[in-house]
Amino acid sequence: MQTLETPRPSPHTPCVVSLPVSVIIPVRNEARNLPRCLESLRGAGEIYVIDSGSTDETADIARSFGARVVQFHYHGGWPKKRQWAMDTLPLVYDWILLLDADEVLTTESVEEIRQAVQDPRYDGYYFALRMHFLGRVLRHGDASFYTSPRLLRRGKGRFECRFKDQDTSMGDMEAHERIVVEGRTVRLQNPLVHHNVNSLSRYILKHDEYSNWEARAWMTGGSSYHDLAPSLFGTQAQRRRWLKKNCLSLPGSPFLFFLYKYFFRMGFLDGVPGLIYCGFQGIQFFHIKAKIYELRMKREQ
Repeated sequence: MQTLETPRPSPHTPCVVSLPVSVIIPVRNEARNLPRCLESLRGAGEIYVIDSGSTDETADIARSFGARVVQFHYHGGWPKKRQWAMDTLPLVYDWILLLDADEVLTTESVEEIRQAVQDPRYDGYYFALRMHFLGRVLRHGDASFYTSPRLLRRGKGRFECRFKDQDTSMGDMEAHERIVVEGRTVRLQNPLVHHNVNSLSRYILKHDEYSNWEARAWMTGGSSYHDLAPSLFGTQAQRRRWLKKNCLSLPGSPFLFFLYKYFFRMGFLDGVPGLIYCGFQGIQFFHIKAKIYELRMKREQ
């Protein structure tokens, strides 16, 4: 069961609110990344850091920046961390900004957000990711893409629920569930800076949880009211989902996926980091296929 921790007072004097949004940041042992993220949010109306029992200085760092720390205890099922936060927290502002601890707003994106929340025509905004991986900005191999809407009007968007029978082996945060916005959306011009990896060991562990989720989503079929249907001619997210759904069953698809990323999408132009990134993409594809096979064997038995 999830619990809401009583926020502790910030040791800092509150700054002037120049960014009228409620920020939600899910974390677990993010002491290395979190200061950089929170520093870019100076002037935000309120910041909630949703922690999952970190054993490092994550919570103390969050409080030192004036953020409110909430403990989230996941025991499986739905909702997960970010949807639970949007449903449960006493958010003050009309706009919600969803960030990860390894993401940073630029000065230009802060100004663009400030203008965007004043526009009554839209209820959600997409960000592009500028991915930093092993000390290099990846510009190829489909490493940079538009996320699902991360800035949304409160009450106008929810994470799709691909399936409810989830467990802790799949992580406590929405991995590849997308946000579906009821209303008009548009892309922002300035990207989020995404520092993708602290260490390759942690990267591998995190993506092991993602592949657990992907395999179960494939086996379940994922049909719910908020599901974002795969479509070759839909949005970028729908097209990526269609390609994954229709390519998983092909023989040798993990290797083909690597070739597509590394050669056709020119990941080789990003040097050794590009090779490692595209290689891990193919390996994760293989992990998903292997876990689907394992689940099918268990079902037959």
